[in-house]
Amino acid sequence: MTASSPRPPLFPTPRTTPTRKPQRYTNDREALYDILDSALYCHVGLVLNGSPVVLPTAHGRDGDALYLHGSTGSGNLRAAAAGTDLCVTASLLDGIVYARSLNNHSMNYRSAVVHGRAVPVTDEERKTHALRVLSEHLAPGSWNYARVPDRKELAATQVLALDLAEASVKTRTGGPSLDVADRDAHTTWAGVLPMRTVFGAPVPADYVPEGITVPEHVSARASGPATGRTVRPPS
Repeated sequence: MTASSPRPPLFPTPRTTPTRKPQRYTNDREALYDILDSALYCHVGLVLNGSPVVLPTAHGRDGDALYLHGSTGSGNLRAAAAGTDLCVTASLLDGIVYARSLNNHSMNYRSAVVHGRAVPVTDEERKTHALRVLSEHLAPGSWNYARVPDRKELAATQVLALDLAEASVKTRTGGPSLDVADRDAHTTWAGVLPMRTVFGAPVPADYVPEGITVPEHVSARASGPATGRTVRPPS
């Protein structure tokens, strides 16, 4: 398959087959990519020491590899590296849906769920590449501006790659539904309150001397939509 060829659709599995509202699910792989690339972080769930644990985690995507990282001292990452099943979720809230009945209140959203077992990234070149993907997803432009990780920092960092082979995408768009019982409630407002998250003005660290300006890759994001976008490193 060439780089310009369409990606194959997501293949349903027992863990990704919808049980409710199947019309909100899609097997469009590009929709999965869009959600993962737009969400600035994800949540990683696993069973650790017999108890479920769900933690917010930075991520970055390169093709069908989802990269996760953290300290080598992290118990949940060590368990993930050892082959524990993971459930990774990313969600974007686009609006609150107000209906004439509370039962029909809802949300407009985009969500992705990925199942699988992560593989540790140990090769130094690929590990550096993965950390660059992660960095450029959360803070585009930083890799070529700030100091890159040295060998000691690389050794202290656990990097995992999760294949996007088993995933599901669910979305809701549009306005509220209307039950027959509520059609005559003409004084009750209904509609959608759109929602978006934005960045504020950059705040310099207290150790930064006066005269050092905010770099373009930071100032360009100020007051703009707070959505991530994976920036592919040059080959």
